[in-house]
This record gives sequence, structure tokens and C-alpha cells, in this order.
Amino acid sequence: MGSMHIETPGTLADGSKDFDEDGRARRTGTWVTASAHIITAVIGSGVLSLAWAIAQMGWVAGPAVLFAFSFITYFTSTLLADCYRSPDPVHGKRNYTYSEVVKANLGGRKFQLCGLAQYINLVGVTIGYTITASISMVAVKRSNCFHKHGHGEKCYINNYPFMIVFACIQIVLSQIPNFHKLSWLSIVAAVMSFAYSSIGLGLSLAKVAGGGHVQTSLTGVQVGVDVSGIEKVWRMFQAIGDIAFAYAFSNVLIEIQDTLKSSPPENKMMKRASLIGIMTTTLFYVLCGCLGYAAFGNDAPGNFLTGFGFYEPFWLIDFANICIAVHLVGAYQVFVQPIFGFVEKWSKEKWPESQFINGEHDVTVPLCGSINLNFFRMLWRTTYVVITAVLAMLFPFFNDFLGLIGSLSFWPLTVYFPIEMYIKQSKMPRFSFTWTWLKILSWVCLVISIISAVGSIQGLVVDLKKYKPFQAQQ
Repeated sequence: MGSMHIETPGTLADGSKDFDEDGRARRTGTWVTASAHIITAVIGSGVLSLAWAIAQMGWVAGPAVLFAFSFITYFTSTLLADCYRSPDPVHGKRNYTYSEVVKANLGGRKFQLCGLAQYINLVGVTIGYTITASISMVAVKRSNCFHKHGHGEKCYINNYPFMIVFACIQIVLSQIPNFHKLSWLSIVAAVMSFAYSSIGLGLSLAKVAGGGHVQTSLTGVQVGVDVSGIEKVWRMFQAIGDIAFAYAFSNVLIEIQDTLKSSPPENKMMKRASLIGIMTTTLFYVLCGCLGYAAFGNDAPGNFLTGFGFYEPFWLIDFANICIAVHLVGAYQVFVQPIFGFVEKWSKEKWPESQFINGEHDVTVPLCGSINLNFFRMLWRTTYVVITAVLAMLFPFFNDFLGLIGSLSFWPLTVYFPIEMYIKQSKMPRFSFTWTWLKILSWVCLVISIISAVGSIQGLVVDLKKYKPFQAQQ
């Protein structure tokens, strides 16, 4: 499949300080920038829905599932980090994308399946982020409306203008050539994620400290009181899926690792970044989920900042939702860059003589200096952003598809391929102890993916029945 980076340097002097040994622009990333990319990719606005997920499973199963998936994600990410170079993890040939890693280690049909799963997931995420960002922007106006007219007011506001604003911002940012130029955006986005997560934590803590009776239990929502027996099952399936996919960043791990400088070894830095990123996100996940559940109990809303678990102080709710929108601006770029890189590399190989596709033009931009402009890159990336925005407008419930898309990609991308490549790379004997428990882990995660997919489909069916076209989304 495609490569993330698309520069084609000309004739280079040996040992040029501007390029790495593979002829590409010298990588300058560190474990700090990689950690920022991971936090940006992992902590989405979904962190604020974890209170709902914990409410479905209760005080015992909820935190246990959170910790289980944090361990699984970290463990498989360390296996994947060793596959960036092959056959040797330190001195081998670089593989620039996840699909190239699979091709180098497993080859054949598995490479094609990996590419299909990865790019379907990435496209789905970018559409979902367009919807989610617009919901956060709408929440700012609704918060002000509730503050002015009272909590009983309907305050319906159309999402579409905010989707257009988000798309316009992404059209501009999408002209940034690749991940090398995105470190600043990921750092800003990571700071935003800390900000709104901290606000959610603070508000939950204040609500808990303020007293007031809410119903919580060891097993979550109660059958016969809050939900029926079958609803309890469906909700638990969806909650497991929400938690499992909240951690997934494997589909962009290799692209993030490809930003790291070669000394210290990339796999060592990536493992450190993965540990820091996942520990940080797990801490926030547990705090947000558990404190949110303690604050709202079994009636926890799907998202207590945009679903208005909180109304006051309205200015703080506004600020938190602005932080969510800014964070998703950066997260969109983290997930869309592999798509851009794949299409642009394929186009350059298909039409190597085309000046439209391959020509670079220096353009001076006020305050930004000289930038390289490629007409194909500008047209293709703008078209992609417009298409994702239109799909988000046509299917505003598309966010629910993400659970299904995530369930279809979680097992292959986060678990199956990293384990299979590790087994192949280490030449592990079949039916050995390590081989056996790795296979068991893979099968268990497959079952979980299937269960969450079923839950997502059921939730989608329910949302489709409720959907009313052209009505403002709440």
C-alpha cells in the first residue's frame, strides 16, 4: 500500500544533513512528539462518554475492562513497534506504513486485507470526527441558549454550518505535506484533550462533593429498574466496544514511528512513547469514567459535556467544548495523513511524467514564508475533505457507524497482525507456550470484536428508527 511521506528529493550528496539514509527528509521526531501524536489519536471526545460505559457495567466490570484493554493495546503496540524495520528491528529496512509492515512480514493476501481494514477505518474516523466536532460547536450555542432561556428550553441548533466551518479549517490544514510538519498541531491538540478532560473531571468531582443522591451499583444499570434484560445485554456490548476502540491507535502507529529520528533506535523510542501515551490516557479514562459515574449514576448521559449532564457554569462548558473541537481539528489530521500519503504515492507511481501530479511550486505566503505548492495535492486533499463533510451532513448518525467500523478493524489492526508478525519475526515454534497464549489472546479479542459489532448494529438500527432528516441535531 502507500507511504505516508511523499517527498521525492533529487540527487543528494552522500551524508547530506537534510536527508536520512533512505533519501527522505531527515526525521526529527522524539518520544515527546510521538507521545503527543498518540495522545491526540487516542483521547478523543469519546473520553467523556466513558461515564455512560461504566454505568452499563458497574464498578467492578467497568474499570476492569478499561485496564484490560489498556494492557492489550500497549502489549500489541510494542510488538508492532519492532516491525517498523525488517527483518532486524534496529538496523533493518524501514517500512513507512502499517500496510507496508504487513507486506514485509506476512505478504500476500494478508497485506491486502490489512490495507482494506486500515483505510476503511481511517475514512470512517475522519467522517465521524467531522460530526463530533460539529456537535461540540453546537453545544457551545446550546449552552448559551440554556443559560439565557432556562434548562427547559428546546434550543435546537443545526449542525450543518458548523460542519462547513470544520471542513474549511481542514482544507487549509490538509495542505501541510505530511506528519513531519504536524508535531505542533498534535501538541496543541494533546493540550486541548487534557483541558476538556480536566474540566469534565473537575465538574464531576464538584458534583460528587456537592452531595445529592445518585444510584450506582457493582453491576451498573439495573434490570427491571433502568432497563430491560435485553437492553442491558445490548448496552453492555456497546460499552465494551466503546472502551475497546477508545484505545485503538495501531492504524497510525507506524506512521507516527516514521517521524522519529534514528538515534536512539525508533522501536525503543516508540515503545517509550506508547507506554507514556497509554498510561496517560488510561489515567484520564479511569478518572473520567469513574468520577462521571459517581456524579451521574445509572443515568449518566452519553457525553456529559455535549449531552448536558452539566449546564453551569456555562462559560466553562463553552470552553470545554471549544477545546474538544480544537482537539478534533488536530486528530482529524493525524488520521487523514495516511490516506493522503497513500493516494499521492500511488498517483506518482502511476503517472511519473505528469507535471500536474509531481510538480512542486514555491509560493510565498505572508507570515508563513515560502511553501511548496502541488496542484494535485491541493485538489485531491480539498476534494477529500469536502466529500467527508458532505457524508457527515447526509448521515449525521454516522458516528454510530464508527462503532461498527471500529469493531471490524480493532481485531485485525490492534491484535491479529501485530501478533502474527511477532510470531513470524521471532520464528516461534507452533504450539509452544508463548505461541499458544498469543493465539488465545487473539481469539478472545476476535470474539469481543464480534460482540461489539453486534451491539453497534443494534444501536444503529435503533438510531435509524429515531432519525428524522433535516431536523437539527442535538
